[in-house]
Amino acid sequence: MTQRPGRLSGKSAVITGAAFGIGRATAELFAREGARLTLTDIQGEPLLALADELRNAGVEVETVVGDVSVEEDARRMIGTATDRFGRLDVLVANAGIIPLGDVMEMTAAGWDQVMAVDGRGMFLTCKYAIEAMLPTGSGAIVCLSSISGLAGQKRQAAYGPAKFVATGLTKHLAVEWADRGIRVNAVAPGTIRTDAVKRIPEMPGGAKYLAEIEGMHPMGRLGEPAEVASAIVFLASDDASFITGAVLPVDGGYLAQ
Repeated sequence: MTQRPGRLSGKSAVITGAAFGIGRATAELFAREGARLTLTDIQGEPLLALADELRNAGVEVETVVGDVSVEEDARRMIGTATDRFGRLDVLVANAGIIPLGDVMEMTAAGWDQVMAVDGRGMFLTCKYAIEAMLPTGSGAIVCLSSISGLAGQKRQAAYGPAKFVATGLTKHLAVEWADRGIRVNAVAPGTIRTDAVKRIPEMPGGAKYLAEIEGMHPMGRLGEPAEVASAIVFLASDDASFITGAVLPVDGGYLAQ
């Protein structure tokens, strides 16, 4: 019996924020599904270590160490994929930071930092990805939004609004480029057991906050990065060929309440 080709077989994909958490799980699953990968992150050492692991497994991988909020870095991330693989088929706009704080705790500088990475960075990588996809008349972008990008939550005075940017950008880009063959969707994870979330108990009030959040998910647990990655692969693949502008919750029922 011949093995079925992967859902992303031969596709050129850029994944930002790939060194840890959802980005890393997505890179690993994309690799198993046959994608050719350009992985990016601001943290070089863990990014290069992941790339070496994947290359040893026979995956074609390029890396770019850079900051999505810096325009030249964002352009280089996309350009590296097109230079190496000749085209861009998929962008996973995942890079982001998750600070906790209410509006009294959050500083203007903190607000600007979140909006730079989670907002401007997503805008820039989407912009250059679309530019790269237009010549082929096809492509799929998956943005990382959040339950905080669809509903209000406490102590997310900057992160939540930044994820509303992700939700809005997804919908507007989907409408803008649908007739050019480019699909733009998002996933909206609940609280996922990423490295950043595992560190929340180290913050003031973090342990209590995380326990409360976990209890708010009807499934009674936090999600795993691999569970989000599975949804991303679906939206990036041809299985989702008539889906654009969707924001798919991966949240254990949180938003169903």
